[in-house]
Amino acid sequence: MYNNLLYFLVAIFFFSMSTVPETPLLPAWASGALLVLSLISYERLVRFMHAQADSRSSAGYFRAERKSSILAIGFFGLTTHVCGLKYYLAFLSWGKALPSLVNIAGLLLFFLYLSLMWRVAQSNYQWVFGGWYSTRAFIVSNIKVNLPIVLPWALLSLCYDLVAFISWPALHDLLLSAWGDFLFYVLFLLFVLLIFPPLVRHLWGCTRMPAGPLRDHLLAFCAGQKFACELYLWPLFEGRALTAGVMGLVPGLRYVLITPGLLEVLTLEELEAVMAHEIGHVKKKHLLLYLLLIAGFSLVVGLYAEPLTFFLLSRDLFYSLWRWSGLPPEAMLVVGGTLPLLVAMLLYFRYLFGYFIRNFERQADLHVFSAIDNRYGNHYGSQALISALEKIALLSGNIRDQPSWHHFGIGERVAYLERCAQDTQERGRHQRKVKLSLAVYLLMLAAALIWAQYLPLERLSRQYQEKYLEAVLLQKVEREPDKALWLQMAGDLMQHKKMEKKALAAYERALTFDPVSPELMNNLAWLLLTSSDPQLRDPPRALILARQAAGMRPLGSFLDTLGLACWANGFLDEAVAAEQDAALADPAGRGYYQQQIDRFRRINYQQELKQKQADDQQHKE
Repeated sequence: MYNNLLYFLVAIFFFSMSTVPETPLLPAWASGALLVLSLISYERLVRFMHAQADSRSSAGYFRAERKSSILAIGFFGLTTHVCGLKYYLAFLSWGKALPSLVNIAGLLLFFLYLSLMWRVAQSNYQWVFGGWYSTRAFIVSNIKVNLPIVLPWALLSLCYDLVAFISWPALHDLLLSAWGDFLFYVLFLLFVLLIFPPLVRHLWGCTRMPAGPLRDHLLAFCAGQKFACELYLWPLFEGRALTAGVMGLVPGLRYVLITPGLLEVLTLEELEAVMAHEIGHVKKKHLLLYLLLIAGFSLVVGLYAEPLTFFLLSRDLFYSLWRWSGLPPEAMLVVGGTLPLLVAMLLYFRYLFGYFIRNFERQADLHVFSAIDNRYGNHYGSQALISALEKIALLSGNIRDQPSWHHFGIGERVAYLERCAQDTQERGRHQRKVKLSLAVYLLMLAAALIWAQYLPLERLSRQYQEKYLEAVLLQKVEREPDKALWLQMAGDLMQHKKMEKKALAAYERALTFDPVSPELMNNLAWLLLTSSDPQLRDPPRALILARQAAGMRPLGSFLDTLGLACWANGFLDEAVAAEQDAALADPAGRGYYQQQIDRFRRINYQQELKQKQADDQQHKE
């Protein structure tokens, strides 16, 4: 289940973070053909994996399933972006009012890939675990097992869209307030606590443990621990899986799930130790802490996704990779914006989340000391749990020394229990370790929230936009070198960034394709008059260009350029007249144009240029 959680997180992330392109990469018929081809290719590869000799053992079956799931993510990501699925599914969003429907439809495609895997794996499953299913029933059974992983995300997304869709201004104002998201999350948390446990129990086909001495004994054991729950049989892998679990925080909706296989192989004492482990999860508030860890990641991503994206998209390395890849701007923007977040998500859940759940499992293991050993003494409970773990390891395919990123390996758990039985202080050290780890996590989370308030978001956004625009324009210029508009826009950008030689070259090239563009002539004239490099200044030519531009389009900005050109060439009266005409054409800028007139009368162009050069030299010294 923990591996499947990662698979679905990646699949959801791939689809929900991609944008709807303005035009698809492929036409509809080609996208459909490629999608069908990808499904056929995936099914053939999965068939090859499950045809291997070891796939008819439990370890081999799970190994083939793991590889097939990872392969499904690859095919899903490929078809999502190459086939433009979001473009073709956009009609489901009701005019962009319910985008969650598009994302849910995308998730259904991922389930389609997994369904092909389950269809192929059915025969091996029946060989390894027994039981008989029709193909349809086997696929439906696996979908039900995995639905609880994605249901919270799907329902939360849909509810958020529906609330935004409802025409209720007061509700919208509440959601947009500082407490809006928090309130929404609290309501969703109530759903998870009250509705999710019985829903999952139903989806997994769990049945109440039959009345009898065993059920009475286990319930009496729970009562002795002041722990209220209901016991259910969990038919995981035909009930042959050797595991147990607890879910639900509210006593009336709290269930301990035990597989029939585990009941068959464990003694009564060993079952008590397993129950103590599950009770330990609840006593230590692990279920709430899981929600805290997930919410912490969501909160940090919500605050840092945009700044991180802006930062990465303003790095030169990103644009070097862009030029190397040859991808279109939209695709590269998706890659640059989503890939770092995907990596962060995988690292968080695989390592930080994994660190906590491993240590939570160890805490639950240690609960046998207080739940059983303190009552009976002589390491009664810890030895029973060790015995249960050794049986599970042996009967599950000799997995004692197999590492686990989310539970510790069984051999590691046994060795730690033995050490704690010998050294009672080790138990306290682990409890303090978990408390300290949680405190550090909360401090880091608080620091991240505070630091987010001081991020220079506007500056990062400006840097990213300038660099992105520059890269797009240069790519357009390379692909359409005869289009004056791209060259002019590239020149404008270069001039803004003080890359004046490149700007001049772009303008000159653009003029060869569009020699009568007033915007182009005006912008080039301004560069020839104001360049920080005296070698690039050319007032006589600037005057010719400015007169042509203003004559064709007498806008305030064009007339201002003409006034500057007249002043630079020594024609003061014409310069003043041009600025006065600019004020008439653009009354809103009257103050600026008057400042220009005062400037022209106070100093001439050459004196100002020499003064500027002297100031620049002094600044360098």
